[in-house]
Amino acid sequence: MQRVCFLLKVRADRLAEYRERHAAVWPEMLRALSESGWRNYSLFLREDGLLVGYLETEDFDAARAAMEATEVNARWQAEMAGFFESLDGGRPDEAMRPLTEVFHLD
Repeated sequence: MQRVCFLLKVRADRLAEYRERHAAVWPEMLRALSESGWRNYSLFLREDGLLVGYLETEDFDAARAAMEATEVNARWQAEMAGFFESLDGGRPDEAMRPLTEVFHLD
C-alpha cells in the first residue's frame, strides 16, 4: 500500500465555503474515489489555508488516472479550482505533488 501526502493552499477568503463543500461531498464523487482506489483519504485544513491531504492506494498514478477519466471529477475540479492559490491555471488534482515520506511508525 502506498501512503501519499500532499499540500495545497486554500484562499483565505474561501475557507468557510471550502469547509462547507467538504461537509457535503457529492455521493457520486465519493463513489468515484472509492472505485478508483483512494483509501483512507483525509483532508486537514489549517486556519491560514494550508491544506494537508493524505490517502492510501495501491498505485497513486493509477488512482489519479482513474479519477481523471470520470465525468464527476471534471465537474468537481472545475468547481474547486477557485478555492486554491497558486494553481497556475491547472486543476487542484493536478497540483497534488506527493511529499517524500522520511519516517513511518507502523
